[in-house]
Amino acid sequence: MTGELGTGSVVGVDERDTAADPTAVAALVMDLQSVGLRVEAPIETRRGGAGPSDSGMLWIEGIPATVPTQTEAARHSPYVLKAEDDGEGIYRDGRKLASVTSSHRPRFYDMTTADGVPYWKIALLHLDSLASTVVQTCNYWGNSDQCGFCGIGLSLEAGRTIVRKTPQQLAEVAVAAKELDGAVDATLTTGSSAAPDRGARYVARCGHAVKEAAGLPVEVQFEPPRDLAVLDEVAGLGIDAVGIHVETFDPAVLARVAPGKARTGIETYFRTWERAVELFGEGRVSTYVILGMGEDPELTVAECRRAIDIGVYPFVVPLRPVAGSLMEDVPAPPAEYTERIYRRVAGYLAERGLGADTAVAGCARCQACSALNTVQPLLQIGSGPSREGTG
Repeated sequence: MTGELGTGSVVGVDERDTAADPTAVAALVMDLQSVGLRVEAPIETRRGGAGPSDSGMLWIEGIPATVPTQTEAARHSPYVLKAEDDGEGIYRDGRKLASVTSSHRPRFYDMTTADGVPYWKIALLHLDSLASTVVQTCNYWGNSDQCGFCGIGLSLEAGRTIVRKTPQQLAEVAVAAKELDGAVDATLTTGSSAAPDRGARYVARCGHAVKEAAGLPVEVQFEPPRDLAVLDEVAGLGIDAVGIHVETFDPAVLARVAPGKARTGIETYFRTWERAVELFGEGRVSTYVILGMGEDPELTVAECRRAIDIGVYPFVVPLRPVAGSLMEDVPAPPAEYTERIYRRVAGYLAERGLGADTAVAGCARCQACSALNTVQPLLQIGSGPSREGTG
């Protein structure tokens, strides 16, 4: 990996002093999220299920990042995390590339509810963001509509969570997570429901309880409801941001990897986002855009720009193969590919004035599962986004 960020490829991480060069930090994060990290030091990880699965949670030179640590690729990664006297470091070929602060087991994980449910089965801390799947079942799971990249049913099968979290449970855990472990926001998602609201009302009720009890900014995530008036109800509960995730803008890929979502239709997502932006504000509506599933890169960039133009934050992430999912054997995309798309999307975000700070809460605020937020500042202080192809 050689070349300058503005010319179409990531800088080689072995060529720069990472601590002194934010461009090299960005390159390192991208490469780690592609090839993973071998671990020789204690680290908090997220195993199975939804979210940053099978990954370690780190601050790399102060940048939040989740990187694969328990996958087959990670076991053969050229990068290794080593313990040091005052923290950890990432090394390659015996050379230190970056200093790391790793997250450790949150204190609230040792607590239980009055009826004996461990707090960690209700919500998890992803670096500084509290996260929970409030209903751990999905209308698409276990049938021909199952999303290939998803692992929502795996943690339930493994006994690491409960089927349905109540607003009261989530509120209780949120207060503890904030007071004991410094949680700064909450991200609540849900499996898709067959009901007309697709589960939006319940996850919003849970978000309202968390916000009322803990005072945290809250993002809730759900599929486009059949009646857009449901969005008004969600906003009326004081929710700060929403995630409505299309997953890919390539209709052929969407039909292959997420047939249930494909039937909803990409244009339905755009109509839903437009109404959501009216209610929640620009930058407070986001959508996941997963790279590495065979998508058309030019179409992906063009549709990301279309979303940005209406005030939606496209949270562009590399495929994170989940062990036990239908796509567990699909490799993560190479950093060279993700970087070219990051750079162009980040340029459009910078032009529009959208960023992690406008997101307020949720995945786009946290940014740890993407390197998009490491690229955007470089474009603002250095060369602007190029317009050459991404293929």
